[in-house]
Amino acid sequence: MAVQEARDGAGAAAHAGGCTCGDCPHGARTGHRRAVAEFLSKRDEFAAGQGLPAAVAHSVSASRQWVSEELTQSAELVAARGRAEGEAWLARLWGWTVSTVWAAVVALLLAQALTAIGAGWSTARTAGLLSAVVVAGALTAASWFHRARGGALAPVIGEDNRLSTSRAVATAWVLFVGYAVLVLAGRLAAASSHAERDALLSGLDLARGAGVVTVLAVVCGIAVLVRRVVGLRVLGQRLQKVRAHRPRAADLLTDDAGRGAFSDIQYVVISAVSLVFAAVRLARRPDQLPDLPWGLAVVMLVSALTYLAGKYADGGRPVILSVVRAREAGDLDAPIRTGDDIEIRGAGFVPPGAQAADRLSRMVVRIGAVNVHVPLVPVTGGFSNPTDAALTVPVPADVEPGRVEVQLVTAAGVETNRYAIDVTE
Repeated sequence: MAVQEARDGAGAAAHAGGCTCGDCPHGARTGHRRAVAEFLSKRDEFAAGQGLPAAVAHSVSASRQWVSEELTQSAELVAARGRAEGEAWLARLWGWTVSTVWAAVVALLLAQALTAIGAGWSTARTAGLLSAVVVAGALTAASWFHRARGGALAPVIGEDNRLSTSRAVATAWVLFVGYAVLVLAGRLAAASSHAERDALLSGLDLARGAGVVTVLAVVCGIAVLVRRVVGLRVLGQRLQKVRAHRPRAADLLTDDAGRGAFSDIQYVVISAVSLVFAAVRLARRPDQLPDLPWGLAVVMLVSALTYLAGKYADGGRPVILSVVRAREAGDLDAPIRTGDDIEIRGAGFVPPGAQAADRLSRMVVRIGAVNVHVPLVPVTGGFSNPTDAALTVPVPADVEPGRVEVQLVTAAGVETNRYAIDVTE
C-alpha cells in the first residue's frame, strides 16, 4: 500500500522544486524525507496498536507478521529513496568540491596580498600562487572525470560508500608535499643565479625533508594497509560492513554506526595539527621542503599506529550464546515445540550502520533446513526485535521434531555459529 501511494504521488508530482518522486536529483531529497516521515508515522502507529486490520487483530503471531511485512515494504521504499538521494548528492558534490578548491586559491591570494603590504611582492609568493593554481586545476580535472562519484572526493570514498579516514589523511599529505615541490620548482625556474639555484636544489635534500618524507611514507602505507586489513577481515567474516547510502563528513571521526571513534579522531586531529605546522614552515622557508621536527614526526607515527591498531580491534564475528523458549506472562514452562517462539541470545547480531529497518528486515534465522525471517516488532522510537544481543523468531511447522541447529545470518551476510536445540512434537 505504501509503495502504491508513493507511485501515485510520483505520477502526480512535477519535476520541479516540489518533486518527490526521486527520479530527478532536484526532488530526491524531498522524496526521501517524505518517505522517512511516512515510515516513522506508520511505525509509531503500529507500536501504539493502531492500524491493524480486523482479520489479523485476533492473533498475536498473525498481527506481528502482518506488521513486520508492512514495515518491511515501507522500509524498502525509504531505502530506495535514500539511495536515490545519495546518488543525486554525489552528482552535485563535484561542483561543490571545485568551488571549495578555487575558494582556497582565492583565500591564498588574499593572504599573500595582505602579507605583502610593506614587505613587497616576492618570487616566492608568485611561485606559491602559481603552484596553487596548478594543484587546483588538477583537482578540477579530476573532479570532472569523477563527477558521478563525488568529484575530487572520489579517491577518499571507500568501498562501503563512506569517507575513509586513512585515505583522507594520506591524500592531504600527498597534496601538501606536491604543492611544496611545485613551489620549489617555480622558484627554481625563476632563479637567475647559480648560487640561488644551488640553494633551492639543496632544499630538496633528504636531510632537510626527512621528517615530512617519513610522515608521507607512513600515512600512505597506513592507507594501503588498512584497506587490505579491512578487506581480509570482511572476507573472513571477522568484520561486518554495511554499505551507506552516501558519504558524510562525520565518517572521518566516527565508526560505521555514527559513534565517535577515538582512533579516528586522534588520527585526524594530530594529522591536521602537523599539516598546519608544516604549512607554516613552508611559508617561512619557501626555499626548502618543510623540515618537520623528528619529535612531531614520531607523534604522527604513534598516531598512525594507534589508528591501525584500532582497525585491527574493530568488529568481531557474531555469536549465539543460548537459545530458549520465549515465554509470555501466564504461560506454563514447556519444551520448544513447533509454533512456539524462541529467543536467541548472543552478541553482534546487528552490524554497525545496520540499525535501519530495511537492514534489520534482512536478518534470517536458519532452524534446521528452514529459513525464518526475523520479524520487526515496533516500539515508540525504534524496534524491540531484533536487537544486537537478542531476537525472537517463531519455530515454523516445517521444522521436523528432533535435534536441529539454529544459525543467524546478519544483515551484512555474516553467519554465526550453529547452536543445537531440541524440538518436540
